[in-house]
Amino acid sequence: MKGLVGKRVVVTGGTSGIGEAASRRFAAEGARVVALAVGEQEVETAHERIAGLEAALLCDVADERQVERSFARVDELLGGVDVLVANAGISIRKPFLEIRSEDWRRVLDVNLTGVFHCAQQAARRMDAGDGGVILMTASTNGLTGHPFYAGYNASKAGVILLARTLARELAPKIRVNAVCPGYVLTPMQEAEYTPEMLAEVDASIPLGRHARPEEIAALFAFLASDEAGYFTGAVISVDGGEIA
Repeated sequence: MKGLVGKRVVVTGGTSGIGEAASRRFAAEGARVVALAVGEQEVETAHERIAGLEAALLCDVADERQVERSFARVDELLGGVDVLVANAGISIRKPFLEIRSEDWRRVLDVNLTGVFHCAQQAARRMDAGDGGVILMTASTNGLTGHPFYAGYNASKAGVILLARTLARELAPKIRVNAVCPGYVLTPMQEAEYTPEMLAEVDASIPLGRHARPEEIAALFAFLASDEAGYFTGAVISVDGGEIA
C-alpha cells in the first residue's frame, strides 16, 4: 500500500485476533507499530509472534488514565501518531433478560468509551501535527440485530455513529472510518461458539466461511494508505455477504 512506510501506528487490542493481524500487516508494510492490549501474557510474547513490532504496552482502554499514560509512552517511542486502529473489544454472550448491569457497563466501557479515549488522544496529536487516520472496529452487529449480544450490539452501533461524527468534525485534516466485520475466526469467537455453532454460522454466510483476521487487517492497511485518501465517514462491511 502506498504511503505506509514509516507511519506511526497504534493498534489497540493489537496482540490478539484482528488486532494482532493488523499489527503484523502494518509492520510488514514498513510502519512503526505499537500495540496496546490488556492481556499480560499476550503483551509479553507479542514480539515473538509479530515480526517488526516496535512495542507492546499493557493498557485497559476503558481506563482513561491508562490510555493517557500509554499514549505518552507512544510519544516517547514514536514521536507521535499517524494512524490509530481502535480495535480493542469484548463481548459477553447472554440473553437480554440475564445480562448483569456490570457486564453491560464493562462491554460499553471497553467497546465504546475505550474507542473514545483512544481516538481523542490520537486526534489531539494528529490535529497538532500533519493529520492522520483513525480507523475503528465496529461490527455488522452494529448494523442489524443479533440475539444474545445486546450490549455488544449497542456498543458497536455507537462506534459507527462516533466514526461518522468524527469524520465530519475532524475533516479535512483527519480521516475517520469504521470497519464492520461479520463473523471472524478469532480466539474470542472460538471461546464463545462450539464447533457445531461455528458450522451453523458458516452455512448461513453466502461465502460459506468465517473471515480470516488477515482479511480485515488488509482493509485497515488500505484505508490507512494514500490510496484511500478520499475515504472518510465510511462504514464498510466485511461479512462474506451475511447481511445482504
